[in-house]
Amino acid sequence: MYPHDAATDLQRRLAALSSPVKLVFFTQTFGCDTCLPARQAADRIAALSERVTVEEHNLVLDRDEVGEYGVEWAPALAVVGAKDAGMRYYGVPEGYEIESLVEAIEIAGGGGPTLSDDSLDALDTLERNVHLRVFVTPT
Repeated sequence: MYPHDAATDLQRRLAALSSPVKLVFFTQTFGCDTCLPARQAADRIAALSERVTVEEHNLVLDRDEVGEYGVEWAPALAVVGAKDAGMRYYGVPEGYEIESLVEAIEIAGGGGPTLSDDSLDALDTLERNVHLRVFVTPT
């Protein structure tokens, strides 16, 4: 569970979503010690807002969904709003690391990117797709 203040803050932030967000969770039955805690964390987040739902797929068995979302390993969450912007969260969203997932949910739910106009203009000049990965650690 989250401390009361943290849960209240998360609930307030999720209440501000202007559109629904689906957390598409990918798990596997064997060889994934962190899959259950990751699913439980996703469920705790979804319990704080009617606009957030969780849909589960098996990384090994549900090959169509794995291909559709481009997931590479489990546990994984595809954060999907009105469209799939390609935001993926790998691992267990707990502690300070949850902030990355909550921000992705806010963006997918209509919060929009928190980039300056200059940054958005620079991104518009890119001539090819860019695959960006952000790694977060507890230390």
